[in-house]
Amino acid sequence: MPYQPIENYGLIGNMRTTALVGMNGSIDWFCFPHFDSPSIFAAILDDHKGGRFQILPHTPNAKHKQFYWPDTNVLVTRFLSAQGVGQIIDFMPVGLKETDLGYHGIIRRVQAIRGSLRFKLVCVPSFNYARDPHTTTLTADGVCFEANGLSLRLGSTIPLQQEGTGVTAEFELQEGHELSFSLQEIERNSDCCVAVSQEQAEDLFHQTVAYWRRWLAKCTYRGRWREMVYRSALTLKMLTFEPTGAIVASPTCSLPEGIGGPRNWDYRYTWIRDAAFTLYGLLRIGFTAEAEKFMHWLEARCHELKPDGSLQIMYGIDGRHELPEITLDHLEGYRQSTPVRVGNGAYDQLQLDIYGELLDSVYLYNKYGSPISYDLWKHLRRLINWVCDNWQRPDEGVWEVRGGQQHFLYSKLMCWVALDRGLRLADKRSFPADRERWLKTRDTIYEEIMEKGWSHSRRAFVQRYGSETLDAANLMMPLVFFVSPTDPRMLNTLDAINQPPERGGLVANALVYRYNVNETEDGLDGEEGTFNICTFWLVEALTRAGRTDEARLMFEQMIGYANHLGLYAEETGHHGEGLGNFPQAFTHLALISAAFNLDRALGSKG
Repeated sequence: MPYQPIENYGLIGNMRTTALVGMNGSIDWFCFPHFDSPSIFAAILDDHKGGRFQILPHTPNAKHKQFYWPDTNVLVTRFLSAQGVGQIIDFMPVGLKETDLGYHGIIRRVQAIRGSLRFKLVCVPSFNYARDPHTTTLTADGVCFEANGLSLRLGSTIPLQQEGTGVTAEFELQEGHELSFSLQEIERNSDCCVAVSQEQAEDLFHQTVAYWRRWLAKCTYRGRWREMVYRSALTLKMLTFEPTGAIVASPTCSLPEGIGGPRNWDYRYTWIRDAAFTLYGLLRIGFTAEAEKFMHWLEARCHELKPDGSLQIMYGIDGRHELPEITLDHLEGYRQSTPVRVGNGAYDQLQLDIYGELLDSVYLYNKYGSPISYDLWKHLRRLINWVCDNWQRPDEGVWEVRGGQQHFLYSKLMCWVALDRGLRLADKRSFPADRERWLKTRDTIYEEIMEKGWSHSRRAFVQRYGSETLDAANLMMPLVFFVSPTDPRMLNTLDAINQPPERGGLVANALVYRYNVNETEDGLDGEEGTFNICTFWLVEALTRAGRTDEARLMFEQMIGYANHLGLYAEETGHHGEGLGNFPQAFTHLALISAAFNLDRALGSKG
């Protein structure tokens, strides 16, 4: 079936790149060598042109199951039929030296568990988002694909047949037997195309399982919903670019927020906002080494401030500043959802909230990780002074609207956070600071939010000054200690948001929309689903307000909207389907935070 549901995929990765593996045994998304490199397989964005690597049994009416090897990112896709049971174990080896066999590639172990099964293999790469031609050369040990500047080998111990620009094979496995296939980069025009043997594939499997289990053993979380927290942590680790410590928002691009609509974006970059929240989530459950590495990446960006002393909202995983957005008109998009975009034109937007998230994460790292350096403080002080000079400007806001700049309440809120955390850091570490100016500006922002961000008619905090529409981002107000979670204004805002859309709220059966698209000029047509991170924000806001029974019910309902592997896309559609890029780091870090705080609030009861 063309275009598997987004939620039908699992993710494998090696902290350089990732691949999406469908329940039908097809790798339909794989960028190489890095997260933000051009795609090799992109059938998820064009079923005909995108390219895929599929292994599927020739068995009618087979049932498909998919699960992770416990406490790892090793994926098992199992097929159950009248003829027998087969499975594919997919993984990218990790914890190896660059010169080791299997480094930076994909291993696919195909096994017959019961009975006798006949499989078909189809591997059709489509280099550079299906824009570059390639040559296909069969060898004694597989096939070599060569395109402009990149050569890949598919190692195989069985003969492959060329079909067009790809290869196919059919093979039968008896019970207890297996075959392994390996996809790796090779030097251009190399004669070397040695297949990974069964013994080598098994050794790589054991090494990879051991690596992930050693890493997860560092997790300090022991509360409720532990498996979901562990899966979220493992997913966030996969989305970390190990050479720099940067964290991508998602490993995919242009998966639609509404089927057939234009809300399709490239998330394979590092947002200051997302990464700062991710750092918080990792610190909460004991992963200080990852937080430290990200802080080094962040400090490097602080050395590259714009001439006016400001930061960009996002960067490439290697720290590059320019992320030009283009459309790939030759691709039809996931289920004809166009345009297909790569790059992200929002990189030069003004989003004032990033300074609050940045300073909050630095404050937490200084508290729970390691004390920050004076050199970093000098850059942060410059950023805080920039906030003092610019907080009154309208901006595009947290949701990156393309309908013009506005005075968004959330942006003002996070400017307040930037100043508040700056003051706390300065006092905690006795750093030199313009305390009087910062304190005065912080208090001015506070009073303006209370005056202009509060609607007496809605009895709620609103999205932007002068509007009456609600915004789920305002659920962060008690989470960043701007207001007490039991302040009457916050409780009224909670109640207003926690109403169905037809009654002016943002919650549909315990799922939360980020805002009402009919009331917000975001510059885009079409609908979108509920935002998964916003649901977890509401859970945490309810928890802090003491409404733990309500929060627990909503949290556990939300767990039911994860896919079969515990992964979340950006949004949940009207029929419970995953929408938007998948999986999304923002959602998983919000799950960790909500679980941590809800479990603590519940204590030993129930």
